[in-house]
Amino acid sequence: MKEFLSRRGIEFTERNVAGDESALAELEQLGVFTTPVTAIDGELVVGFDHPKLERLLGN
Repeated sequence: MKEFLSRRGIEFTERNVAGDESALAELEQLGVFTTPVTAIDGELVVGFDHPKLERLLGN
């Protein structure tokens, strides 16, 4: 995910659920139990869903 976003020049904030209890709690509140999870304009992309990422990013 990081490489995908970086290659497109898209800024992002990385949160490591293994080392950040608040990041893990946020995922649990969303009902998500896997990574990566990417939020784009309020919509979640769970996993590396290339077609959905392209659609949401307008690429």
